[in-house]
Parts: sequence; structure tokens; C-alpha cells
Amino acid sequence: MIINLKVHQECNTTLGTLFYRFISENFAIYIEADDDSIHYAELPDNIITPDIKDDAIKTKGYFIYPSQLFANVAARANSNESLNTDLADIFAAIENSASGYPSERDIKGLFADFDTTSNRLGNTVKDKNTRLAAVLKGVAGLYFGDAHSGDFESNHIDLFGDAYEFLISNYAANAGKSGGEFFTPQHVSKLIAQLAMHKQTRVNKIYDPACGSGSLLLQAKKHFDAHIIEDGFYGQELNHTTYNLARMNMFLHNINYDKFNIQLGDTLIAPHFDSDKPFDAIVSNPPYSVKWIGSDDPTLINDDRFAPAGVLAPKSKADFAFVLHALSYLSSRGRAAIVCFPGIFYRGGAEQKIRQYLVDNNFVETVISLAPNLFYGTTIAVTILVLSKHKTDTTTQFIDASGLFKKETNNNLLLDTHIDEIMAVFDSKANVEHFARSVPFEQVAANDYNLSVSSYVEARDTREVVDIAELNSDLKTTVARIDQLRKEIDAIVAEIEA
Repeated sequence: MIINLKVHQECNTTLGTLFYRFISENFAIYIEADDDSIHYAELPDNIITPDIKDDAIKTKGYFIYPSQLFANVAARANSNESLNTDLADIFAAIENSASGYPSERDIKGLFADFDTTSNRLGNTVKDKNTRLAAVLKGVAGLYFGDAHSGDFESNHIDLFGDAYEFLISNYAANAGKSGGEFFTPQHVSKLIAQLAMHKQTRVNKIYDPACGSGSLLLQAKKHFDAHIIEDGFYGQELNHTTYNLARMNMFLHNINYDKFNIQLGDTLIAPHFDSDKPFDAIVSNPPYSVKWIGSDDPTLINDDRFAPAGVLAPKSKADFAFVLHALSYLSSRGRAAIVCFPGIFYRGGAEQKIRQYLVDNNFVETVISLAPNLFYGTTIAVTILVLSKHKTDTTTQFIDASGLFKKETNNNLLLDTHIDEIMAVFDSKANVEHFARSVPFEQVAANDYNLSVSSYVEARDTREVVDIAELNSDLKTTVARIDQLRKEIDAIVAEIEA
């Protein structure tokens, strides 16, 4: 019997990727043999030839031996006295497998934040291994479909990718203010993705200049068929740990190394992808009002991203620096949907001048105010700014969506019905009382380029309507009743005194 091992882009067999999908489903090795009962996880490591390993790395970007697969590591976890160091060796082996290949940059340092020998897991090796084994067994208990029958795809869900995002979101929810720095809730991500890709039958590529853990980019993948995003997913992230989370998130959602490009660094000072622009879709939830070098670096005013506005964003508030960066990277047919701190839409000074530049050049398509407490780490009611370079008129649309939310214990939620309502009016550009209004350029300019939604959309008066006539009648009845009670009390007092 001849066993022919070949690498394939999709995973529908008995494999196992890191924590199940990273050590199996993404690393797809098909086994063609006379005997269908032969599975890669059951093979000895020495059966893997250099050619097989080379083909696997060229296709998937990394290599995992059968003994390193999740299923095998988890099966012997409870009895493995060197589990913690074995896991560390496996992570290192996965990274090293990409050395010298095109995927090296995408894999290198991927597990730098996975310290399986840390004392945080326990004071002794036994304690560490006990905790690690419990984690492995817990993940092994999740149902990913029948591995041997190739039932992963028939589930129509991305269980491990979604579980990974679920864990990140729960960490973000309990991380205080920093939680919002690396994770955008999925319900908000869905709205942002739809805004950025509205009515586009295809986009060349999608970009997030402050990508965090990649949740906004991945929401675009979830919401649209894979073929619509032709050249992949691009992002830059300043925080090293979050940068690694984003890369893992891509692999765990079955995005191959040659279909994403996540870079580490400061987007405002050392931007990547200048040679890859323009982008047809840009999504972003940059940090709110963070400090940056701004005017302390005199060269920035000549930067292609900031020079057209004629002024830099304030050093203490980099919000508009991110906006101008995104605009610079946007294609003539694309849209950018950016979550912004609401103060930038009405403050004066440099921010007012930047708003004037955006409005005068007809880049602002829509400004949407959202409900409070939708994001982790902040209760403020943020605003979404939608930029476009292909507007057909000079009006600016304002949408007051602050009343669209479902109240939850910790954070409010945007339901699908809320998103549909926002997208319907975004598409039609219709004027809807107390909800949406398209404002002519002249009116925005006359209002000192104020882009605050409340300046153009009158809020609904939710105060109780009082019927004065009815109230007056009730008062007369009450006064009469009081007079009658006084007479009765006076009569009782008189009788007692007598």
C-alpha cells in the first residue's frame, strides 16, 4: 500500500491547529490511500519526508508533526510529566518551521506571549501541568464536528474562531479601560463592516490602521463571501501582545498567511502599507484622544497624510490624525468607517480646521451617533465617521442612533434589527424626523463646520405630555374633596369638645 500525503488549502479531515484548529484544522494534510482508516494524527513522525514538510510549509505557512497535533498532546496530557516544556517546544517548533520561507514573518514570534513555564500557572511543575492539562481537556470537549468524517464545514460555524473571540471579549469586558483598546464588540463590528463595504460587489483589500486583535477585519470576513475581498486583510497594531493576538486570530479563522498582512508599529509615526494603498475598504476603532508627537515633529506637517489639511491634530488628541491617515489610504471608490470620540466633531482650534478640510473637499458622507455603553472600558456614546471619495452630492448625512440598543447587565447591545434600521437610512439618505437628516454643505459651513449629530437632528421629546384641562379638572375635584374633609373634621372636633 502506497501512502500519498499532500497539502490542501481547506481542512475537511481528521486534523487537529494550535488549541485544536491551529494545531489541526488550518494545517490540512490530506491522506490518499487504499485504506480510508489511515489518519495523519495516527502516523509516526518519521514517515514525514522533507518534501512533504516543504510542501506543507509553502501552502499553510508552517508545519506540525503528528505527535504535536492537539489530539495527541491532549490525549497524553494527564500523564505527561513534562507537559509544560513539551508545549513550549511545540510552539517553538511551529515558529521555527517557517524559517526561510515566505511565511516566516507571519509566524515568527507568534507564541511569544505563551509562557507555559510561568509561575502564574503554579509553583511546581506538577501544578503547572495540572492546569495546562485541564485547559487542553476543556478544549478537547468542544464539538468541532466529526474529525474523521471531515464534518468541520458542515457545522456552518467557526466554533474555535468564535470561542477565541468569546474569550477575548470576556477578557476585554473585565480589563477596564484597556479592554476597548484591542477588541471591538462583534455587534458594533458588524455595523462598521457593512458601512465600509456597502453596495460594493468586490473590494481589492480591507485595512485597519489600529487593528487590535483583528475583530473588525474578521467581521468583514464573516459578513461577506470570501471572494469579495480579493487581496486580503491588512492591519497595523502598536501593542506587541495584541499584535500577536491579531495574527493568531487570522489563522484561527482560516485566513491563510498569504491572505493577511498584520504589522507591528506606530501607525501615525511609522506607517506600513504605503506601497499597498489604496484600499477599497477601511475599518477602524482607534484609541480615543491619545497623545502623539504631533507638532513636536516638524516633518509631519509635510507628510502626505496630514499636509492637505494644513494643520496637525493636537498633540493631546490624536483622533483626527488617525482619520487623516485612513483618508490618505482610501481608494477613490472606497469607504472608511471609523469609530471616533464625539468631542472631535464640535471642538475648535486645529480640529475645526481639519473638519473644514474634510467638508470642503466633500469627504464626509455620514456621521452616526451611537448609544452609550456599547464598548468595553467606556460608557461614552461614541460616533462613527463614514468617509467617501465618490460622493455624488455635497450634502452630509447625520444619523441619531443613540436610541437603538438593548439594555444588558454590563454593556448595551446593537441588535440586528438596529443595524438594519441604520443601514436602510444610510442607503436611502432619506430625512427621517428625530432620526436622520441630510444637510447641505452651506448649512454645515455656516455652523462653523460643526459635525455633531445633535446640531442637525432634533432629539425626540420623550417627556410626558400633560393635558392642562384635565389636570385643572382634577385639581378642582381634589380641592372640593379637601374642603369636604375639613368640614367633616371640624364637625368631629366640635362634637368632642361638647
